[in-house]
Order: sequence, then C-alpha cells, then structure tokens
Amino acid sequence: MIVITAPTGQIGSRVMGILLNEAPERGEELRVIVRDPGKLPDAVRARVDVVTGSHGDAEVVDRAFAGADAVFWLVPPHPRAPSLDAAYSGFTRAAAKAFTAHGVGHVVGVSALGRGTPAAGRAGHVTASLAMDDLIAGTGVAYRALACPSFMDNLLRQVASIRDDGVFTDTAAADRTAPTAATGDIAAAAAGLLLDRSWTGTGEVPVLGPEDLSANDMARVMSEVLGRPIRYRRQSLEDLRAAFTGRGVGDAIVQGYVDMMRSKDDGIDGGVPRTPETASPTTFRQWCEEVLKPAVQA
Repeated sequence: MIVITAPTGQIGSRVMGILLNEAPERGEELRVIVRDPGKLPDAVRARVDVVTGSHGDAEVVDRAFAGADAVFWLVPPHPRAPSLDAAYSGFTRAAAKAFTAHGVGHVVGVSALGRGTPAAGRAGHVTASLAMDDLIAGTGVAYRALACPSFMDNLLRQVASIRDDGVFTDTAAADRTAPTAATGDIAAAAAGLLLDRSWTGTGEVPVLGPEDLSANDMARVMSEVLGRPIRYRRQSLEDLRAAFTGRGVGDAIVQGYVDMMRSKDDGIDGGVPRTPETASPTTFRQWCEEVLKPAVQA
C-alpha cells in the first residue's frame, strides 16, 4: 500500500497519475489523503482508497497509514501559519508518530537544496524544509528527501504578465545561473522511489534539471518559443514582501520567502554537482513548449 498526500497539487497529482499507471502491474494498492474528495476525478476515486481530511491531523494519518508500506509526503502551503516551524515540522509531527506506530517502511518527501551550505540555517522555507527532513529521518523510517531547486512551473503564476506585457519577474540577479526543475520530473523521481523500495537509511535525492540558466537565459528561451519578446524584470525583496503581505500572507511566512529568495540569489541552490543521477531530463525549452506555451495561448 502506497499513501499519497496532497494528491490534487501540482506534484502530488502527477505522482498519483504515474502510480495509477504503474502500481497495479506491481500489485500495489494506492490510498490518498485529501481534504475534498470532490476535487479528485471520478476515474481516480474509483481506483484508490480515499481518506478524507488533512494529513496534518493525527486521527487522519493514523487511519491513512494503517497497513501502509510507503508514503509520499508533501507539506501544503499554510499562508497564515504562526511560524515556519509550525508550517513544516509542526504539520509533520503527527505523521512522524504515525510512521512509527504503523511500521511504515519508506517515506519520500519533497524538500529543498541547501543542506551543508553556509546559508542553510538562515534560508527561510529552505531551513524549515531541512528541519522537517531531520524530523522524519529521526523516526527511523527509510527516508529520501527530494532536494529541489525552484520549479519551472512557478512561472505559470505569471502567465497573464507574460502574455499581456511580455514580462516575468523574480528577485535574482539577471545573470545569476541556477538549476530549475520541472514538477513532472520531481514527481517521476518520487514515483520511482515509491515503487522500488530496495533503498534503506536516509538521504537526499537532488532533482536539478539538465542545465543551469539565468533569468536572461530564460527570457531568451521564452522569446524563441513564444515567438515574441519576453523580458525579465528584477523585483526587490521589499517589493516581494509587500506583494505577499498584500495577499494576506502572515508575517512569519512572508519573512520565510524573503530569506529564501535572498539565499537563492546568494547561490544556495548551486552546491550540488550535476551528474547523470542528479540531472532530471526536462529542459527549460521543452517545458516552455509543452507547458508554458499552451498556457499562454489558452
């Protein structure tokens, strides 16, 4: 039995799609934890065991992890959390107890790059993600943290600006290169680990994408794929803070984003070498052609 959390999110839904195709051939049953089962397609609900509720709730995870061999773990956004610890480790503590109580053998989680770097202790959401990994690893379960850079798919939040104004924004220096990964590749890495549970102990699995790109590089690729000029506009950290605050995000979470983006501009995502094992396959150009362009043209 494999349990999938956040099955309606951009990564969890892809993990579920892969497992729905591959798990039955291996005799694996699937269970999902979801707040609103109505958000699952009818065809999916017919093929999985559904546990309704939040995977931060002790009673919910106690039911969901009974008989489970493996769990895909992803913490959902909590814009009004009182602290980053509450948003990550606090949300995960009930699950960590349930992993032990039910003898769950393997857990795969979505986390961040940065462990072992000088900025790891002051990188906001990155720091909180790494602390969550330590909490899970401390239960004794076999654990793999998918150590991810920024997602290519985050650009989908700016489709209107890209389409209407030919502009996308971020806080990084325009010429700073860094890895980015497609969420589809992150999901594929998770599904592979959940299906092939020959691994033991704890560790990280970096998902780096095939190349490092700068914002200027991304603007050039988007311009070529979309057939129109796209330019990059750098946003200050204070403007980022104001934007999140204006959307009602709590102070602790806003500060976490500011600290994380500062650490990314300082190079926190650049500490892991790209190898055949860490280089996920989807190029930014391919992602633009397959994901961004259809979204812009919709």
